[in-house]
Amino acid sequence: MHSPHSRIWWSFFFRGVIAILFGLTALLLPTVTIEILVILIGAFFFADGVLSIIGSFASKEVETSWWVSLLEGLAGISIGILTFIWPSATLVAIILLIAIWALLTGALEIIAAIRLRKLIRGEWFLGLSGIISILFGAILLARPGVGAVALVWIIGAYAIFFGILMIFLGFKLKKPLPEQ
Repeated sequence: MHSPHSRIWWSFFFRGVIAILFGLTALLLPTVTIEILVILIGAFFFADGVLSIIGSFASKEVETSWWVSLLEGLAGISIGILTFIWPSATLVAIILLIAIWALLTGALEIIAAIRLRKLIRGEWFLGLSGIISILFGAILLARPGVGAVALVWIIGAYAIFFGILMIFLGFKLKKPLPEQ
């Protein structure tokens, strides 16, 4: 028997792939200019938001908390658009946008994991990614003046870890549930 969420496993998988690709780019090209960083961050937020919204609508008929993924997606798209509108924003403003996105995404992922714990196996991947997102956002809020290269490395490491967790969750959702 498959979980009702097995149909949307690919949404989590591709969110993970995009996050890992973004993270690797950030780690391998740490001297990237702030303008290019803004474009990469905006594209990541936007793509993550779109995939989250697609997943929310795909699960709407089988899950009552689909709106959590919808809100997470809207937050990602909104923050992504803001990064495109203000490309000349200072590094501190970019850090604050990232921190707010990470805090919102983390809180919504934890809510979704709690709501899904009786419906799917592996919900702890989503909960753990939410905790990591909140910790990442809190660190950025506490230390907004960190250097650009250090920020790129932190973002890259976070994106890779987040991506790995999303891929594991996607594969977990794809597997059939054990017979009970």
